[in-house]
Amino acid sequence: MSSSPRLLAAFLFLLLSAAARRASAACADEKFSGNRVYPACADLPRLGASVHWAYDAASSSLSVAFLATPPSGGWIAWGLNPSGTGMSGTQALLAAPKSGGGYGVQTYNINGLSLGDPGNIAYDTSDLAAEVGAGGRVRMFGTLKLQNGTGAEVNQVWQVGPVDGGAITMHATGNDNMNSKGTLNLITGASAAASGGGSLLRKKNTHGVLNAVSWGLLLPMGAIFARYLKTFKSADPAWFYLHVACQLIGYAVGVSGWATGIHLGNLSKGITYSVHRNIGITVFALGTLQIFALFLRPKKDHKYRLYWNIYHHSIGYTIIILGIINIFKGMSILSVDQKWKTAYIIAICILGAIALILEIVTWGIVLKRRKEDSKTYNGNGNGHLPLSM
Repeated sequence: MSSSPRLLAAFLFLLLSAAARRASAACADEKFSGNRVYPACADLPRLGASVHWAYDAASSSLSVAFLATPPSGGWIAWGLNPSGTGMSGTQALLAAPKSGGGYGVQTYNINGLSLGDPGNIAYDTSDLAAEVGAGGRVRMFGTLKLQNGTGAEVNQVWQVGPVDGGAITMHATGNDNMNSKGTLNLITGASAAASGGGSLLRKKNTHGVLNAVSWGLLLPMGAIFARYLKTFKSADPAWFYLHVACQLIGYAVGVSGWATGIHLGNLSKGITYSVHRNIGITVFALGTLQIFALFLRPKKDHKYRLYWNIYHHSIGYTIIILGIINIFKGMSILSVDQKWKTAYIIAICILGAIALILEIVTWGIVLKRRKEDSKTYNGNGNGHLPLSM
């Protein structure tokens, strides 16, 4: 019986070893050209990437192979960040298509949130090369001479992105792209993903939520109050205060969203979304005009009131339409999950259904009043004009 615990321990060891081999099979099965061999590898948690390395602690030399599948004909990048956990400060290797064919590797010292120009990085590099494997998977190789004092655990950042007209362009801003970072233990091989989406992603999400609530929901609600509730005599003047409250709150929240967008633009110099930006500026400018229009509103019997109404209504509907269009463009830029797009579409459809029902109801009320007013006019001749929308 004394041998039973040993047999059980041996059995558990075999099970754990088999599980470990299965867990590392994806990266361990890779074979490289040029007789390159890397004793350690890790499958990274984002973008379907993997990293392979050989580390000589005595000489602080790190030979690395990074594998990822970029958008068709796109670029891949991997690097170490000695000063932080995000993109800014990363000493990166980037493989991109060459004009003559194949892939070449360049180094980037990333300062801020834009890639910048290729140049020297904090580590001496050698043996830089890249090749395309099966299924469009790009393999990038290089050797880094790490700085003295570099610990076994390092911060790594990786990314993939498109190439447009031979130029490296901005990567996607979806969840996987914004979270493609973590730690790597060069000795034990342990790899951990970074937690959270980073401050930049939070700012982008804040920008999107503020604009969706303001231009995309509050302003349409205010327009519904103004167009339909005023038809009901019992809702006067409540409809006016509801309309003004929605528009003022919507404008204030919208300004916050717009300012956040300007801040994001300043953080990402060289990365612009021209259509989204221009529509946003237009919506902000027209919204500001509407606020001024509130203080310049003529009295109901003023001779210019008709022209003010035309101006106010046309500008208001233009803001709502452009705002909704820009919200969807922003969602595409952020690559938000489909559930959020669906939720916003449902919200807009609900508002549209309410508007359609109220359109039918209020027209019925108006036509009924016109008929009654017509009878009163024909019978008494008091000159009472029919009500209008």
